[in-house]
Amino acid sequence: MHFKKVWITASTLSYRCRMMRQNMARLVAATCRHACQGNRQILQPRVLSIAHAAFSSEPSVPLKPASVALLSRLRCPTHPGSLAPRRALSSNRPGWYESMADSTPVHLTEQLLVTMQQTTGLPWWASIIGTTLALRTVITLPLGAYQMVIIGKVEALQAEIAELAKRLRYEVSVRGKQLDWSEKVCRYQFKKNLRRIVSELYVRDNCHPFKASLLVWVQLPMWVCLSLALRNLSLGTADSTQALQGELAVGGALWFPDLTLPDSTWVMPVCLGLANLLSVEIFALRRLEASKFQKYVTNFIRGISLVMIPLAATVPSSMALYWLSSSCVGLFHNLLLRSPRFRRLCRIPPTRSDSDTPYRDIATAFVAKYLK
Repeated sequence: MHFKKVWITASTLSYRCRMMRQNMARLVAATCRHACQGNRQILQPRVLSIAHAAFSSEPSVPLKPASVALLSRLRCPTHPGSLAPRRALSSNRPGWYESMADSTPVHLTEQLLVTMQQTTGLPWWASIIGTTLALRTVITLPLGAYQMVIIGKVEALQAEIAELAKRLRYEVSVRGKQLDWSEKVCRYQFKKNLRRIVSELYVRDNCHPFKASLLVWVQLPMWVCLSLALRNLSLGTADSTQALQGELAVGGALWFPDLTLPDSTWVMPVCLGLANLLSVEIFALRRLEASKFQKYVTNFIRGISLVMIPLAATVPSSMALYWLSSSCVGLFHNLLLRSPRFRRLCRIPPTRSDSDTPYRDIATAFVAKYLK
């Protein structure tokens, strides 16, 4: 009986020791997993098998928190104080530029470019120029004419607004004397009623000034989508565009035979900057009296035109060719919108800056400003 009790006690003690060691192993493994979790490989702690370990009657020593922290430092490669080699943190999340380049409008624009090239059978350089000319003529030229119509109507209302403002100022002053208004109250009532009158005039003639900015809200997204679509086709970012990358590599001409590489001669970037600056100067010369804000905007656009030169030298030639052709077409459209015959055809109201000889006036003003 005594031997049987000793045997039962030893078995119980062995079972308890085995369970304590298993719990300790799970604690160490959980500590390493929590310390090293993320996108990196998780290192499991090296623990010997407990099932075949020799029986020991020594009491188990619990693992202290300091020992757990030390083990985490030794095992975790991403811990700041780890003795293991560090690895640079990286994220698989795409940035805003990659997300925009992989958006649905850009992919639709890619399909449009490919369809135009396959339908016309032209080489890629001619297809890019032809697509740019077609889109800007069909979309942006009518919007430019509509913008000129809105500007003409708003300018025609200025005389009527000035007359109504004079009458409103007299009525507010009379009303203010009757009700003993202060100067501040009179000024507030005048501005409030003048805004209401002007809004009613805009509604009457359907010429709210915000409609004049419609061209910008259409042209800018179209420019971005075409640029990113040509970038994706030139770099072969997707499996569907890798075959087209080879076509673009031999689809150039003259000094840019490879449309997937930047223009090393800087011919297109410099021509792009000159075309943009010429458009800005023509727009600035047509203004009779420019305000201080308009001068700031003009100088800002001049700076953007200069920044586009080195930027165009770092992108694929297909993008630089599109930018250059778009700027040239835009310059031609700006000159066309100054033609008196075209303005009469589009029923654009006359403005103070209109002239029967607009091109001669622009040339004279350009020579007087820059060459004398």
